[in-house]
Amino acid sequence: MGFLGWMAASGALLMVMSLAAGWIRPLPLTQFALYLVVGVAIGPWGLYLLDVNFLADARWLERLTEVALIISLFVGGLKLRMPWRARPWRVARRLAFPAMALSIAGTALAAHLLLDLDWPLALLLAAMLAPTDPVLASTIAVDNAADHDGLRVALSGEAGMNDGSAMPFLLLALAWLHGGLSWGAVGEWALLNLVWGIGAGLALGFGLGWLVGRLGTQLMRIGRDPGPGALLITGLVAVTYAVAEGIGALGYLAAFAAGVGMRAVEVGVMREHPHPRLPHERDITRTPPAEFVVRPVLDGGVDRDQPVEIVGHLVTEALTFGNVMEHLLGPLLVLLLGIALARHWEPQALLLAGVLFLLVRPLATWITTIGMQLHWRRRLLLGWLGIRGIGGLNYLAYALLHGLDGKPARLVAGVVVTTITLSVVVHGFSAQPLLSWRRRRMARQQRKAAARR
Repeated sequence: MGFLGWMAASGALLMVMSLAAGWIRPLPLTQFALYLVVGVAIGPWGLYLLDVNFLADARWLERLTEVALIISLFVGGLKLRMPWRARPWRVARRLAFPAMALSIAGTALAAHLLLDLDWPLALLLAAMLAPTDPVLASTIAVDNAADHDGLRVALSGEAGMNDGSAMPFLLLALAWLHGGLSWGAVGEWALLNLVWGIGAGLALGFGLGWLVGRLGTQLMRIGRDPGPGALLITGLVAVTYAVAEGIGALGYLAAFAAGVGMRAVEVGVMREHPHPRLPHERDITRTPPAEFVVRPVLDGGVDRDQPVEIVGHLVTEALTFGNVMEHLLGPLLVLLLGIALARHWEPQALLLAGVLFLLVRPLATWITTIGMQLHWRRRLLLGWLGIRGIGGLNYLAYALLHGLDGKPARLVAGVVVTTITLSVVVHGFSAQPLLSWRRRRMARQQRKAAARR
């Protein structure tokens, strides 16, 4: 099917899913699981209207997933308003770095033993399966900046950081795959990809996000509006990612940090210039985000004498643009995943996926959260709710374009596609019931605490 066919199929799917949202929302599964089913139905296993081969289409797959990731990572960072030193952020950092490294080690060992892969290929596959997903985790992620739920903040922060923090291991595996590694090469990798890549990516992204947020706020304050927010945010995300990659930093980390940096501008404005309609609180999390204060349509425009309303307008436009792009690209990529499943289905992935979901991820999470005074139920939920998704597809496309080919490429592609599909289904069906149970339990605890007062 040509371009017009793809356009018609995508447009029809988006319209049908949008119109049926009222019936879909109460179901115990995510919309992404339904997009996956539709993809299977119109692919080779169903009506055979469309076909996708990730091995042959790696170039456009890499670019499409790249765009989806950097936008989603920026928006995810922009939604996180909790202080950096708060415990959920500390949990997120442990999950995104040490827990992710343990997950890679455990998955590589499992791939070596279960699939009989040599160590370089096992490490490569493990790096692809390690990141949790910022695009498909809408059920468990922070929905807006006023959401301070510790579980959601931790999972959102982890998903924002580990697409970048897993990349050095993918690069190490590719270097190992193309030849032996010396101690000097490993040391260079640790210095450039780990230390510089992570540090420079976070610093650059945060700095650019803060600078653009501050500049945009000041321009609006003096009556020199910076123009449509969509253009400003597109430019910020594109420049941040490109500059980061250009200097050898981790672009995905930089995109996420840019969102965090712009949010830091909003928090700073709220502290420096309290809004007259809001109570002044020392704890910024007790006040609503600036975008909740702004109602340009209802109030007749932004009051330029109120910095909170100015920065709220800027953040609102950024979130609106980012959410629209997420809602377009996320379903499209899951649809492609469902179509491609017929060509890339790999039964050997079933056991590996089970080990990853039930043993490796929970164990890595449990070990790295020791001493954080988290309830055991929360630690179990953190270990289970690690949805795999678009990051793995992006890593797969990157590896296919950088030397992974032949029979190993077909096996790795099959394992990655099958594992991500299983994650979308299994985690998608279980996330909403688990979170509903958690909300009911927390509500009961709050009622009991209130009754004892």
